[in-house]
Amino acid sequence: MLTSFSLSQLILISAAYLLILFGVAWISEHGLIPRWIIRHPLTYTLSLGVYASAWAFYGTVGLAYQYGYGFLASYLGVSGAFLLAPVLLYPILKITRTYQLSSLADLFAFRFRSTWAGALTTVFMLIGVLPLLALQIQAVADSIGILTREPVQERVALAYCGLIILFTILFGARHIATREKHEGLVFAIAFESVVKLVAISIIGLYALYGVFDGPQDLQSWLVQNQASLSNLHTPLQEGPWRTLLLVFFASAIVMPHMYHMTFTENLNPRAMVSASWGLPLFLLLMSLAVPLILWAGLKLGATTNPEYFTLGVGIAVNSQTLALIAYVGGLSASSGLIIVTTLALSGMVLNHVVLPLYQPPAEGNIYRWLKWTRRALILLVIMAGYGFYLLLGAEQDLANLGIVAFVATLQFLPGVLSVLYWPTANRKGFIAGLLAGVGVWVVSMLLPMLGNLQGLYLPWFNVIYVLDDSSWHMAAIASLAANVLVFTLVSLFTEASQEEKSAAEACAVDNVRRPQRRELLANSPQEFAAQLAKPLGAKTAQHEVEQALRDLHLPFDEARPYALRRLRDRIEANLSGLMGPSVAQDIVETFLPYKAGSETYVSEDIHFIENRLEDYHSRLTGLAAELDTLRRYHRQTLQELPMGVCSLAKDQEILMWNKAMEELTEIPAQRVVGSRLSALGEPWRGLLQNFIELPDEHLHKQSLALDGQTRWLNLHKAAIDEPLAPGNSGLVLLVEDLTETQMLEDKLVHSERLASIGRLAAGVAHEIGNPITGIACLAQNLREEREGDSELTEISAQIIEQTKRVSRIVQSLMSFAHSGSHQNSEEPVCLAQVAQDAIALLALNRQSVDVQFFNLCDSDHWVIGDPQRLAQVLINLLSNARDASPPSSAIRIKSEAFEHTVDLIVEDEGTGIPKAIIDRLFEPFFTTKEVGKGTGLGLALVYSIVEEHYGQITIDSPADPELQRGTRIRVSLPRHVEATSLAT
Repeated sequence: MLTSFSLSQLILISAAYLLILFGVAWISEHGLIPRWIIRHPLTYTLSLGVYASAWAFYGTVGLAYQYGYGFLASYLGVSGAFLLAPVLLYPILKITRTYQLSSLADLFAFRFRSTWAGALTTVFMLIGVLPLLALQIQAVADSIGILTREPVQERVALAYCGLIILFTILFGARHIATREKHEGLVFAIAFESVVKLVAISIIGLYALYGVFDGPQDLQSWLVQNQASLSNLHTPLQEGPWRTLLLVFFASAIVMPHMYHMTFTENLNPRAMVSASWGLPLFLLLMSLAVPLILWAGLKLGATTNPEYFTLGVGIAVNSQTLALIAYVGGLSASSGLIIVTTLALSGMVLNHVVLPLYQPPAEGNIYRWLKWTRRALILLVIMAGYGFYLLLGAEQDLANLGIVAFVATLQFLPGVLSVLYWPTANRKGFIAGLLAGVGVWVVSMLLPMLGNLQGLYLPWFNVIYVLDDSSWHMAAIASLAANVLVFTLVSLFTEASQEEKSAAEACAVDNVRRPQRRELLANSPQEFAAQLAKPLGAKTAQHEVEQALRDLHLPFDEARPYALRRLRDRIEANLSGLMGPSVAQDIVETFLPYKAGSETYVSEDIHFIENRLEDYHSRLTGLAAELDTLRRYHRQTLQELPMGVCSLAKDQEILMWNKAMEELTEIPAQRVVGSRLSALGEPWRGLLQNFIELPDEHLHKQSLALDGQTRWLNLHKAAIDEPLAPGNSGLVLLVEDLTETQMLEDKLVHSERLASIGRLAAGVAHEIGNPITGIACLAQNLREEREGDSELTEISAQIIEQTKRVSRIVQSLMSFAHSGSHQNSEEPVCLAQVAQDAIALLALNRQSVDVQFFNLCDSDHWVIGDPQRLAQVLINLLSNARDASPPSSAIRIKSEAFEHTVDLIVEDEGTGIPKAIIDRLFEPFFTTKEVGKGTGLGLALVYSIVEEHYGQITIDSPADPELQRGTRIRVSLPRHVEATSLAT
């Protein structure tokens, strides 16, 4: 016979285990465990193992004894729910994360927009889960009683409750905000799941190999004990296993501890995919040991109740180690469920019972008040479970206690399914159905349990309802049927409110929520904080606004109406996680209301729909995916259109601002989309608003001064109805940038004007040539006739010299005017002479900058080319150098001879040329001069002439690196070798 454990030993072991559990949570929260491990899908899957409570660790063996293979329903039901995760669990997870709904009561309060829906859910959930809490307490107390062989259950249960209260507060109520994820809790519950899986597996393996000596011995024993095998099969034909399957299927969603771990504490949404097959695998491994333990207990003749065969096997074989492993496994299973369930229930009671009845004063620290209130509620919930345990007197089987609790929570399944798949359901139907279902459950299951009644007379049917192992499923079906029937009828014959319809759209599985675009009274985050300070206090309000801004990645000076609406929604969601959706909605609607005048103009928030579709498109399939692809193509067309597009709502809120508009205005779309047109900076605000007010649909060549430059624009507009809001006519504005076209036109006109001037100059030069020739002839005649008069001879010589100079100037002018109109000639050209002619021609312009030209070209440096074309090159280079030079500065023209080339160098003392534009200097029509002072064709013509002469041109700027000034242009031309040889 097993030597019994002492009570102090077991209490010490229990405290040590809970301390280890808390240590695991503490080290994970403080970063001592890598974050990738905590957020790994395996950790999340194991944390869902909280489902396997003491009822699963102990009670399922009793369930197998009672219902045979029907016990598998407890695993198959919840496994079925997780296998349906894409259509059942993932939509709830999305709603939970979006709107910060931390409990089932939050979900119903949000969907039905009803404080009563949340409050009744909380109260009924608390009452329904009390048997499950009592079961965990009873399992631990009974385990200690079995191991110590002392009837000390009540005192042990109270001590256990005290320990679990302490650790539950440490686990989940140390933080200020209930909306925070408890990474330590998730990892600790995952650790707890591993402990109980290892414990029950060890006992199962011992049963297989220690008690039966392997599978063959087990097979032999089963052949000899056919009754044990038939007892497992018989209930499947006639027992209530189908009802068990439904009950446990619902428990995956509606049980508070499952909802809390599945949705509220979900750290990574993608982990749900792994959990959809990982949790069924975990529960399968747990269930494999159940029939082995049952058969081992029967073979060994274990003295314990079949529910405690997990303990009884170790006792029967006189193994303290095996019994202790079973006890730790059961303790782990019960403590995990109590901790998580109590955290979930305390949050529900706080949000839906306490806060609607009493609002904490704004002057105090609301976070601290919430934390301590929740701690008090944790104490009350666990003590309520202890009180229920005392009320039952530890006389109920664990299986019965668990079934009563599971059937109670089954009443919330119709509500959950209506949230996802029945948009026309309303609060009246939900509340009426819940009252009907819970009423039947109370009468048929709870009262008989509390009163220890064997039967109940039903006057309506004139029968006696007997509460035994074979009739509980009738109560379950009756309560659920009453719930569904009343819920359906009331919802069909009553009208849902507008708020409920909006919430139903938000919760529907295939929803793309279309929030309304309305104007708020508050115009900035600062005003949000000032308004929220009234119910929350200044410090709390400021913290909530800043948190919402961080969540949305918005700046603190945000003023766009669209962004403020998102900020309002986010604040409501955050407050929902902190205080429940009913209280959060009441606070936001009271202190952050929409403008009353905007009720006359309400439309859908197009920009928000676009953002949601972008997030949602990867999950679209079939025709919906094709339509979304078409939408994205059309939107991309508008975005890439090489013309500015600005879409305005009726109230002039900017709905679209494409890429061309961004480039034209240098205003990013992220800054303006969602804001009013009046928020634009000048000059765009004035330009667009004036155009909107004009009756004209098109305006051509509108000038706009921008950054010291003039831009030319064509404006177009068209009225367009807003989507989903017929009758609300918005505007689409098109802005076409004509600046480059206008500049090109101006340059072409200027170029034509220059050409006309050139032709005029040629004509004038031709006409001047005749009188000059006459003057020269007269001067020569005068010199010859008065050879003796030295004074007249000198004067006539001067006249002849000046006429020659005029002739050279006229010839240069003629050459320049006629350049390009004749075929290039190839002849020897003296660069010194060409430079001198160019300087003489430029000297005619007296209104230009006064600079000094120095012709330093060597007269022996000859090149092959057209003298007129090369003169034009030099005139353009010298003209540009003069325009870039300061007054009284010098421009030097030099030449350098090489074996096959001669370099003509023009160097000035100007400000130089920026590096960024050097590569563009030879492009046609590119100029840095003001309009009317340059065509941008000069250097392009120079480049063309130099190329025609098989030469090269390079620019070096600054020419003087120390003073950072001056430009040096070097033109390399083919050398005329014969001329050089003759000169030598």
